Amino acid sequence: MSGHFEPLPGGGAAVALDDVEISIIRSLAVQLLELIGPGPGEEAGGDPLAELFAEGPSEPPSDPVLKRLFPDAYSDPEQPGQDEERKAHSAEFRRFTENDLRAGKRENALAVVRSLDELPAAGDGGKVVLELTVQQSQQWLGALNDLRLAIGSRLEITDEDDTELMYRLADEDPRKPMVMAYLWLGGLQETLVSTLLP
Repeated sequence: MSGHFEPLPGGGAAVALDDVEISIIRSLAVQLLELIGPGPGEEAGGDPLAELFAEGPSEPPSDPVLKRLFPDAYSDPEQPGQDEERKAHSAEFRRFTENDLRAGKRENALAVVRSLDELPAAGDGGKVVLELTVQQSQQWLGALNDLRLAIGSRLEITDEDDTELMYRLADEDPRKPMVMAYLWLGGLQETLVSTLLP
């Protein structure tokens, strides 16, 4: 079970993690939460009615990671020659969907942090087993995907060829730790997907 998820009887998944692995995943999930930011209800003093009717932004985010996490639906602002109607549709779609997308991504990242916080310390290089329900497994899957998208964006990974190049980075390269995290999270994500397949 070490290093990969395995299915649990009756659904869900389990993985053995040591304290360093727990710390890395938790830290990345917290950074993702900070990047995504608070929800509209949190900014409006926690008013659920205000959150229900809050409109999202109509422009794509400027941060490349957020652009990757919340891409345009109908247009690509980097692509010249797009007509104004498509841009308008994209802005309208973003205005009514981005807040919900952000809330879902926040909830997934929070689920990761909460489940890790419930674990006892492994101590002395040992491992503890994290057991997830089916719902928690799906939240973890979403969060792992978002973390990989965020890291991949920072590393400017755009396709599998870039990933292959990353295997050949020198140990002194400052990107190496993030590359290792990217690849490790990919392995966790892949094994978690396989536990959720019927």
